Amino acid sequence: MPAPERIPSRSLTDTELLTLLTEGTLTVLGQVGGASNAVLHCIVAYEGEERTCAWKPVAGEQPLWDFPDGTLAQREVAAYEISRATGWDLVPPTVLRDGPYGQGMCQLWIDGPDPADDVPELLALVEDDEPGEGWKAVGFADVGGGRTALLVHADDPRLRRLAVLDAVINNGDRKGGHLLPAPGGLLYGIDHGVTFNADDKLRTLLWGWAGELLTEEALRVLGLLAGELAVGEPLATRMAQLITAAELEALRGRVAGLLDGGVHPKPSGQWPPIPWPPV
Repeated sequence: MPAPERIPSRSLTDTELLTLLTEGTLTVLGQVGGASNAVLHCIVAYEGEERTCAWKPVAGEQPLWDFPDGTLAQREVAAYEISRATGWDLVPPTVLRDGPYGQGMCQLWIDGPDPADDVPELLALVEDDEPGEGWKAVGFADVGGGRTALLVHADDPRLRRLAVLDAVINNGDRKGGHLLPAPGGLLYGIDHGVTFNADDKLRTLLWGWAGELLTEEALRVLGLLAGELAVGEPLATRMAQLITAAELEALRGRVAGLLDGGVHPKPSGQWPPIPWPPV
């Protein structure tokens, strides 16, 4: 598959990017290997602008017994809408549209940081029983040969925001490979097809803050989000087009629960807390 092109230098507003992704002509460059559902690497072009993007047609989705309603593509867009509403912009611009093989999800392709940049690690395995300074413990992992190592993630405010977002959208698959550092110190999360279930499905590598108090910033954002999800508000109306009524009520309930409890959630014990494979 050809290497993704660098995003052109001219900046586009969020509105311009969404228009490009929605109205632009999609040209397939190749298929991304190793994905459980079809992911196509594309160029999207509109009125003299073009960007690389990921295209996930609904026709390429594998059915999931515990997500019988809607489509993975709709959930990906719903995750973007919630991310956008928080103001944290942790999910790349994502739209629902028609394209090759029918309807699907079109998401801006995120280039990695410049190789010359000193990008700190986000995840690591360490031999010690406790995480070092600047790290949070997730749990012990079998590394073969009868040995275990402590899985840790960085005590990074970007990851902490993402942990809150995952709790809100009930992300059932936050793997290490779904964390994308980007130029300018930005961090994005991708692959949000298994989200918004009405039942607790939270599976993540970002358990390091479990049980800790939410930050003041997170509480402020959650309070604003609760208002935007009220019946009749534009965000609530948009979400009702993407997820079921029961899932929308569960979404409101999770936001309310985070606000009432004031802490990062802990694993429920009713569902494996770590996605497999973790990367």
